[in-house]
Amino acid sequence: MRPSSSASTRIRPVSDSDEALLDRPIWSALTTSQKHLAQGGPRALRYPVDMTPFADMADMSPASFAALRDLLSGSQVAALFTPEPVEMPAGFKVVLAETGEQMIGSPADSPLRDAEIVTLGAGDVPAMMALTELTKPGPFALRTHELGTFLGIRSGGELVAMTGERMKPGKFVEMTAVCVHPEYRGRGYAQALLAAVARRIEARGEIPFLHVFSGNASAIALYQRQGMRIRRRLYVTAFMKEG
Repeated sequence: MRPSSSASTRIRPVSDSDEALLDRPIWSALTTSQKHLAQGGPRALRYPVDMTPFADMADMSPASFAALRDLLSGSQVAALFTPEPVEMPAGFKVVLAETGEQMIGSPADSPLRDAEIVTLGAGDVPAMMALTELTKPGPFALRTHELGTFLGIRSGGELVAMTGERMKPGKFVEMTAVCVHPEYRGRGYAQALLAAVARRIEARGEIPFLHVFSGNASAIALYQRQGMRIRRRLYVTAFMKEG
């Protein structure tokens, strides 16, 4: 059955217990829908490093930090999304400590008149890497595209905009890598791609959400105009082993 154009009919009611999975989205994803990707053990888990640097722990105990440290090699970076600030123990070097807004909801449909949305695949990875390097939407690695569907827009054969799927905690699916080449902004490409990715998520009976750094006021305003709401603030901490 084709999803309705009404956000209220597309999104099923979500209980507080369901939404609680989003408080620790990385741990929840690696112990539910994406547990087949999880590396580690009962105290610490991470995604494959060539997919994303995201990792998390069962708790913030010294034993869990030790388990996570064992998962890191050399100068590899791990990134946590947590509901509270992280007190990093000795033996780690923090390279990023920011806050992000977690937003949930169904982005409104936004049709395009002058461009076509296409599905991206392995052959598009060099172009995807180039676009994310230019626009800096967040971590994007050689196998990030394997985490879910990625959609894009090309102009003159060049990839100029894209959005896709990343973390999947339970019935929720994170929309990610929302990026548009600077020369093509203002054309509604980000809105159209978000809506297209969201429709695919909803067609599977799942619920779209995303993360955006708290200081990115323009992006937050865009997502709110599309009908998404801020669910909560999370703390984003990236770090590596010291010594």
